[in-house]
Amino acid sequence: MLRVTMSKRWFQAHQRDTWRRQARSKGYRARSAFKLKQIQEKFNLIREGDLVLDVGCHPGGWTQVSVEETGPNGLVIGIDLLASAPVEGAQMVTGDVTDSNSQQRILQLLHDGMKVDGTRLPEPLAGEQRLFNTIVSDISPRLTGQYDRDQAISLELVAMVFDFTLPLLTPGGAFVTKIFQGTGIEGIVNAAKQRFSRVQRFSPDASRNSSSEVFLVCKNKLPRPKKGSGGKSVAYELDRHLESEGIIQPKTEDVESEIKSGFRRIPKKG
Repeated sequence: MLRVTMSKRWFQAHQRDTWRRQARSKGYRARSAFKLKQIQEKFNLIREGDLVLDVGCHPGGWTQVSVEETGPNGLVIGIDLLASAPVEGAQMVTGDVTDSNSQQRILQLLHDGMKVDGTRLPEPLAGEQRLFNTIVSDISPRLTGQYDRDQAISLELVAMVFDFTLPLLTPGGAFVTKIFQGTGIEGIVNAAKQRFSRVQRFSPDASRNSSSEVFLVCKNKLPRPKKGSGGKSVAYELDRHLESEGIIQPKTEDVESEIKSGFRRIPKKG
């Protein structure tokens, strides 16, 4: 009976959600589109003509907003495990961003610079590589309802996204990702500060009051990480932070890190 009552309350709140109604009226696929619009309004991460990568793009609300902001001279690529309906003005990739095949597909689209309308972006200068100006990510793991575990997996997922996408982001570029508040978040924040000159947490009004999500907004990517990073990956720095806080045990040759507070390794696919 309790489950039925809670489901009814969720459905009623869902129906009353003004952001969802606004999204429907304005043609956005999800209420989350307004989160990116509010982030954009405050931080101006995306400019006309930019190249944007949207990680975890399903169902396409953030991709729609990115296309609006870049205009006809930009390029937007979205990727998600779940297939999304085409977004006018964007290239959509179905796949796992941590999978090498998906990564190669993104790299190929970026290299080709082919927009949906069939025109190409201007060729980069000789010896230069085409890079993204902005990377946006509303990515989330499949939630289990066990907050510690969900939050831990989310942090590890965000670290993976950082490590794959940052080499594709131009110096001076911007990065924004969703992250859940809780144990270990400072490990991600500190790693971001080694790579960007400005890092700030922001909660859009469009986020639900009950949500623990926050968006990590990173501006002005540095040409190279600061010395504090030790030249290591974000995932590595996150692990070291968790070890220093006593959340996980340091790995030895014989024993894998003990699972504490929900932290675990995400199994590799394939």
